Amino acid sequence: MSRAKKICIVVTSLGKGGAERSSSLLTHMLSDLGHDIHLVSIMDDIDYEFKGQLLNLGTLQSTGPKLFLKYKKFKAFKSYLKRHQFDYVIDNRTRPSVLRELVVSRWLYNPDHTIYCVRSYHLNTYFVSSKMLAKYLYKDAYKIVGVSKEIAANIEQEFEFKNVTSIYNPIESIEAVAHKNERPYILFYGRIVDDVKNISLLIEAYQQSELPEQQIDLIILGSGEDVQVLKRKVNVLNLSDNIQFVPFQVYPYDYVKGAKFTVLTSHYEGFPRSIIESLALGIPVISVDCKSGPKEIIQHESNGLLVKNYNAKALAQAMNRFMNNQELYSICKTNAKSSVERFSMSAIARHWDALLK
Repeated sequence: MSRAKKICIVVTSLGKGGAERSSSLLTHMLSDLGHDIHLVSIMDDIDYEFKGQLLNLGTLQSTGPKLFLKYKKFKAFKSYLKRHQFDYVIDNRTRPSVLRELVVSRWLYNPDHTIYCVRSYHLNTYFVSSKMLAKYLYKDAYKIVGVSKEIAANIEQEFEFKNVTSIYNPIESIEAVAHKNERPYILFYGRIVDDVKNISLLIEAYQQSELPEQQIDLIILGSGEDVQVLKRKVNVLNLSDNIQFVPFQVYPYDYVKGAKFTVLTSHYEGFPRSIIESLALGIPVISVDCKSGPKEIIQHESNGLLVKNYNAKALAQAMNRFMNNQELYSICKTNAKSSVERFSMSAIARHWDALLK
């Protein structure tokens, strides 16, 4: 292991999301390696457990205008960084705001000691829209870490940076007792935001499949802005007896363990936790081949099925195959756990430790 470092991990929050869960696990990995970990959260939204000392900027209050509160947060953060003299700052926030990122990258941070994480293939959420300005802000950062090889390659192509690498999200050791449902079920879990997760495609494919007729339910687990819209869609399709909506669970693993398989239908991803968590629990996965992550995890017909995106018919056929071809399903289920051993906390921690030398 490298010499113990003093590290500040910066997050928007640790609430209700795969990126947030991965950030919380990062605090565990680096703390377990012996590093002195401090966590700075911009919002007062902490669902996941973390290790280290917390500075919760979301608890700061101001009776003045919002701009004054933002300044108060910047000032408190700057003072904290100055007082602790961190070896590295690891920034996990989304970063689309030009003015804010000018202040953060050039006033708050020391670029030589800053690592920027990019947790989505949709780069506009992690880089300002001006390519010229993005190059100015991040070209001299210590490292830019994409959570998949596709993300890292996309960043290099878009910005011609020489400081890009990739480190996958880790999977922790998970224990679960299978959720008991009235009927067998398949599962989606994640944020209920259709512009990202494309749950509409999942519902359409499920309707076209043989699963409703076979009395195999679909459970949609999570919270988000589109829950009511999707419930109305389910009602219009007369699937209310087959599709259940379950609110967000911090630890949804009992539902995962009880599923026949899980499904991912996103427009885009980073390195989807739902896939590696499902496989770690021995549950096969069907995923669309979106950018990025699924093709770097799923070995088609070995631990799951990878299908063309935006094709409800192909997705429905994949669901039917898993239910009707028991030999294929058994192969994928048998291989599931071993296929994600390379994403274990200890394995991914070694990559981070090497980066911090």
